[in-house]
Amino acid sequence: MGQKVDDIFLKLQDRFGEGAVAVQETADGITTVWTGKDSLCDIARYLKEEAEQPYRMLYDLFAIDERVRANRQGLPDSDFTVVYHLMSFDRNEDILLKVALKGEYPSINSITGIWPSANWYEREIWDMFGIGVEGHPHLRRILMPPTWEGHPLRKDHPARATDIGPFQLPEEKEIKEQKALQFRPEDWGMERRGEDTDYMFLNLGPHHPGTHGLLRIILELDGEEISDAVVDIGFHHRGAEKMGERQSWHTYIPYTDRIDYLSGVLNNLPYVMAVEKMAGIEVPDRAKVIRVMMSELFRIASHLVFYGTFAQDVGAMSPVFYTFSDRERVFGIVEAICGGRMHPGWFRIGGVAQDLPNGWDRLIQDFLNYLPGRLNEYDSIVMKNAIFRARTKGIGSYTIDEAIEWGVTGPGLRAAGLAWDWRKKRPYSGYDQFEFDIPVGTNGDCYDRCAVHVEEMRQSLRIIEQCLKNMPPGAYKSDHPLATPPRKERTMHDIETLITHFLNVSWGPVVPAAEAFCSIENSKGSNGYYLISDGNTVSYRTRIRTPSFPHMQMIPLISRGLMVSDLLAILGSIDFVLADVDR
Repeated sequence: MGQKVDDIFLKLQDRFGEGAVAVQETADGITTVWTGKDSLCDIARYLKEEAEQPYRMLYDLFAIDERVRANRQGLPDSDFTVVYHLMSFDRNEDILLKVALKGEYPSINSITGIWPSANWYEREIWDMFGIGVEGHPHLRRILMPPTWEGHPLRKDHPARATDIGPFQLPEEKEIKEQKALQFRPEDWGMERRGEDTDYMFLNLGPHHPGTHGLLRIILELDGEEISDAVVDIGFHHRGAEKMGERQSWHTYIPYTDRIDYLSGVLNNLPYVMAVEKMAGIEVPDRAKVIRVMMSELFRIASHLVFYGTFAQDVGAMSPVFYTFSDRERVFGIVEAICGGRMHPGWFRIGGVAQDLPNGWDRLIQDFLNYLPGRLNEYDSIVMKNAIFRARTKGIGSYTIDEAIEWGVTGPGLRAAGLAWDWRKKRPYSGYDQFEFDIPVGTNGDCYDRCAVHVEEMRQSLRIIEQCLKNMPPGAYKSDHPLATPPRKERTMHDIETLITHFLNVSWGPVVPAAEAFCSIENSKGSNGYYLISDGNTVSYRTRIRTPSFPHMQMIPLISRGLMVSDLLAILGSIDFVLADVDR
């Protein structure tokens, strides 16, 4: 443990007693503290409100089914563990609180009174694990259908459809499913009428609002004004975390592409870096710079989709055709380098799949010469457009404090005025060697969120240009034996290397028993992977912390008092993808 880790852990011991907390060593070096169910709320409130340089953001909340885990490594005895990932911007560090639970269907106390953003996370641990949450305002399923039987992320729940039996939909079941989807305001603490108002409830969806994915929002309307909203998600849930626990470390990489499906290799990066932490793999400098260059290309590609579709959401038709055309230019480069376009699945544990092809530098230079002028044109037709400004300025605004309270990261947080970027504050893959600025807004409204996205594309171009001019020589992948697929220069020279290569390609590497978390600055915010290895060829627990999940939870707060047309502007400005929400 470092000095800062010792400091906060000792303060917790002083405040709550030595028996109240215990520390755990992890591969990522993040302060990890075990505490009891009864002490949780007091410790969480202390860390948020009373500690020096407090941990103000609930970054993530998830659970682990410990019942078949072999390598406990001296951890407290538990059937399930609930993990609270807290973040301090002042300290620029995190702390993980872990609570051990016993029993087939245990329960834990709700922390929604401390962090309102805990609401959806606590519903998720009930939905996925069957862990009850005492004091939760509305504990019901969130990702699975309300009629689903079982809790999918428990180890005893089937992982494949073939284990369940063929799907059948008799008339009786269809009627039951349709009835379960009916919205009853009373179930959500809403009233159908006020003292002088009869509320109208408007069902939006399930459908695609804009191009963001399948979503349902139920609006409580007082005339044309939004009084409240209920966001219904889960229509894109594909069991990404469950699949992460049955695929080998290597074969899971393409699955990550489908989380934020607009960000390509940006999805691969936190996953492979978390594996590399556990395996002790050092990535060569050339591979790091290649990763940075490809990540920034996909950041631009994602932002171009946001830019065009956001303009379309508020009524401008032309920009989306231009921005998608420019995105095709990005995909042309990606295809030339990776062989794939939207989902190349190109990063590898230890580096990247191949070295850069001949002519890559010319493709990059042509793009660097082309896009700046186009961005200037878009400023004229979008950012300076009077109708666009009227539809977005002052709409859906929130403060820095509100953003932190609700777990907002990425362009949304910077639009509120906080210059926080993981590439700057917690550099990874050599980002500390690059020169670029952090764009910030002042009002935290729809317009500022768009303006931050636009300027970030210009900064990404700066980073890509530095990659072009300073691409280091050397290997594109580590020669570590656990790199997958391993480099095979000696596979035809000695039998040991040949066997190692064969096993790593067919079965995948055996990653030592460990736990590690890694996060990056994705196009939509902070994207992180928390992985547990049980000393096997597959992950024991794969937790995906996506930025869009907390961002969507904030919709009711920033839409109350506005019109339905304003809600469409808010949805477009958030820059979410439902696969990123639902996983």
